[in-house]
Amino acid sequence: MSAEKILILGPSWVGDMVLAHSLFQTLKTQHPNAIIDVAAPAWTLPLIARMPEINQGIALPFKHRQLALLDRIKFGRALKKQGYTQSITLVNSLKSAVLPLAAGIPQRTGFLGECRYGLLNDIRPLDKTKLPRTVDRFVALGTDRHQIPSNYSIPNPRLIADRNNALQALSNMGLNAPVTKVLGLCPGAEYGEAKRWPAEYYAEVANAALSHGWQVWLFGSDKDLPVTQEINRLADNRCQDFGGKTKLGDAIDLMSLCDTVISNDSGLMHVAAALDKKVIAIYGSSDPHHTPPMHPDAVVAYLGLSCSPCFKRVCPLTEPEAQLACLKKLTPQSILQDIKFLA
Repeated sequence: MSAEKILILGPSWVGDMVLAHSLFQTLKTQHPNAIIDVAAPAWTLPLIARMPEINQGIALPFKHRQLALLDRIKFGRALKKQGYTQSITLVNSLKSAVLPLAAGIPQRTGFLGECRYGLLNDIRPLDKTKLPRTVDRFVALGTDRHQIPSNYSIPNPRLIADRNNALQALSNMGLNAPVTKVLGLCPGAEYGEAKRWPAEYYAEVANAALSHGWQVWLFGSDKDLPVTQEINRLADNRCQDFGGKTKLGDAIDLMSLCDTVISNDSGLMHVAAALDKKVIAIYGSSDPHHTPPMHPDAVVAYLGLSCSPCFKRVCPLTEPEAQLACLKKLTPQSILQDIKFLA
């Protein structure tokens, strides 16, 4: 009998794609000979390339939130010749379930989502009380019993970094490999400002690390440039600001050279955890019980105020003393206690 061939319809967010690696490991444990492909937006492919369980990443050409129904059907039909035996759809939208049906995949697995009867034929029940975390829900879709066994230990995501690529990326920017400890700071959060620890707090931590002889590297996309530049300015331009200067694959490999990473609840936080870094994860408007960093030694900084988690992009409170209190009351001193500054 030929090996099972599974197509995963992957998520669009960096953090969710990292968490999906727990599912990929689970599938390989249950079906060691299975061939697993992942179809997802093109910019997620560097993540997929660092997951050894995946045979190949398939770039989806559709824009975010674009229905493109006919294009999805055409793309799915082009995949028929691949001979997939099962699809697992990690996105709960209706349009995400069109492609597996068009590809003629016999077993199409997923949660019901947006009324996907007929598109999916292996619909799994979603009990959010039994599956509180995103990673629980992903892994449940890969189990044969339709639920996670009570004694099952979910594997933590792990990314295999390319050290040579990291050194080449440094060389391309005129930098050498670090000879001291490195603190990575990830001050961005695409979701909104209610997830972003203040820049001046990051700068205070950066200055403390620099005073102990550490290097400080700032990570972020081009959208994060204002905050990475502000942190560097407050640190007298002594940080290495990679904001907007690296593609995702380079950022992953560079982060693998860090010793400790401080991050807002963002995709890069999950990347750091999957790289086996010491992670200090800062939560404001989001819920650490829903999307925690998947690392046994991760430190979660969360105040759990009466208004938290609100899941808002912008703080809804207007009184100055209450606005963004969930973040502002997490002082730099409290975060510094979790960093071991060793010479």
